[in-house]
Amino acid sequence: MTYAIVEAGGTQIRVEPGRFYDINLLSADPESDYTIDKVLLVNNEDEVTVGRPFIEGATVEGTVMRHRRGKKVIVYKMQPKKKTRKKRGHRQELTRLMINSISLNGSVIAAAEAETAEAETTTTETATAE
Repeated sequence: MTYAIVEAGGTQIRVEPGRFYDINLLSADPESDYTIDKVLLVNNEDEVTVGRPFIEGATVEGTVMRHRRGKKVIVYKMQPKKKTRKKRGHRQELTRLMINSISLNGSVIAAAEAETAEAETTTTETATAE
């Protein structure tokens, strides 16, 4: 299993190709590609590469699916016997990011299975047409 630990949106996240993650709001348009170059660790078939602090030449490619808002968090403050109550809510702005591939030194070491399945289908159709 190939995965990477990246820094995006102010947090560190363990990502795998073919999965989507909700991270803090990114300045990218929906349906656009997004590249993360702050890769801290890459695990490729039990071969671990650790950066100091980042791995040079390692990138994680993804697609911004949409921007959304997280669940509402209620903050309730009360001082007993003072008749003071304060209720506030907060919803975090999030970006849903689909991870497409993990690259190390310019070569793709892991890609999403859906893309590889589409490529195989296209190759098969081309061979059949000939």
